[in-house]
Amino acid sequence: MTVIEALTEACGPDHAWEAGPADTVDGVPVGWVAEPADAEGVAAVLRFTATEGLSVLATGAGTKLDWGVPPTHADVLLDVGRLTGVLALDPAGHTATIAAGTPLRALRAALLRERRRLPLDVGSPAATLGGVLATNEAGPLRHRFGTPRDLVTAVQVALDEGSLARSVDGFDLPRHVCGSYGTLGVVTEATVRIEPIPASRAWVIRPVSTPREVQQLTEALVASPLDPAAIEADLPGSTATSARPAELAALFEGDEAYVTHRAESAAKLLGGGATVEPLPPAWWGRYPFGADDVALKIWGRPTELFAVVYALRDAAGAPVPVRGSVGLGVAHVALPDTTTPDRLDGMLTAARTVLMARGGGGCTLLRAPLDLRELVETHGPEPLPASTARLKLTLDPEDRLAPGRLPEP
Repeated sequence: MTVIEALTEACGPDHAWEAGPADTVDGVPVGWVAEPADAEGVAAVLRFTATEGLSVLATGAGTKLDWGVPPTHADVLLDVGRLTGVLALDPAGHTATIAAGTPLRALRAALLRERRRLPLDVGSPAATLGGVLATNEAGPLRHRFGTPRDLVTAVQVALDEGSLARSVDGFDLPRHVCGSYGTLGVVTEATVRIEPIPASRAWVIRPVSTPREVQQLTEALVASPLDPAAIEADLPGSTATSARPAELAALFEGDEAYVTHRAESAAKLLGGGATVEPLPPAWWGRYPFGADDVALKIWGRPTELFAVVYALRDAAGAPVPVRGSVGLGVAHVALPDTTTPDRLDGMLTAARTVLMARGGGGCTLLRAPLDLRELVETHGPEPLPASTARLKLTLDPEDRLAPGRLPEP
């Protein structure tokens, strides 16, 4: 049986084809594309690729295929976009089981009917649940609810030899899968924590002047009893296309009286022209980088994050756009695609050096043109966690699943 015949048998007519010029993954050509209809179809594809020694790269909406390190090669692009829908919903137990190819927009609409939400307000709204789990992507609500690693309670994963697994002895499979970039298995469904939609929301927005001021105000909010659901900052940098000011914003959620009191108290605490608004600022929950920009992710102790911002400014020779969850010490940085390899390497080195000296953290080159990524260290000097390395060796000893795409440390 030929490759295309086997993939067609597993996926059905019109859902498997030989790849064309447009079927590339971050510059890496693909041999075939397969779109299975369900978890058993995913397993069938993997059973065949295992017998043939073919590499496989899973995708959903493809919104983050250019994040991290490109695969070294990809024989079969396995599209899980047909695996959609809420498979089980338990509002009383605060959980939902969702197919991996479900777009987040569709998931929000489905949960809205039950007055529930998945508190993952990510910066790539067109993404599927599987893609969000693969990259451990999170938005402003991570301040209260955490990342996918904190929200996923169970997963079903198609393993490299074609079996479906929900657990692996000795490993917390859901936690390891989140952020693995598809290197451990193909997620077909996940059970996640869901939350009631809050009755009221309000944002407190304050203009700021410097990264140091953001740090001081953030520390005041975190130390207060006001308990914001999210704290975000936007520092447009010298390359911003508009003259909008830098801002700090805090979100408050709950019943109307609670939200009104907390938000007004936060505005008084922050001072400096802080206002209470019923809607978020335009930048809220969005990445600071555009489709052609170089993107960095930095994380460390919240009290030390802005030392990293200053180090990046010094290395870049000018302020750079930074935006993120400052209450947790997580932010993203945007650089123009004209950034030279030497300048980019200098910025990565500066950020990692400061983080190492100030209690740990990391700086990842999230996305960049291929010619830049080939010349700098994407993840930095941090080794792959030992437990993840052991699980990779256990589940995919031949490195056929997303070969070369290492997870974030």
